[in-house]
Amino acid sequence: MPEIIVDLPPSFKAPEVDAVLDKIFGRSRTKSIKDATCIKCEDTDLSFKDELSVIEYSISGLCQTCQDDLFGDE
Repeated sequence: MPEIIVDLPPSFKAPEVDAVLDKIFGRSRTKSIKDATCIKCEDTDLSFKDELSVIEYSISGLCQTCQDDLFGDE
């Protein structure tokens, strides 16, 4: 998998949406992204297969493995 550096800030979400995500995952999505960790599994190995996956990370806070589990790995 090519090394793609994550340099996007967390995407904007309405405070109510962030509050729901914080409750679901038990941690802050924006803090997880700023700390370069996965909001779901807390992995710090943030290697992504393409730029679209990096953009998705800035939206969801999910690492490549968790994105593949959720969306499929194709």
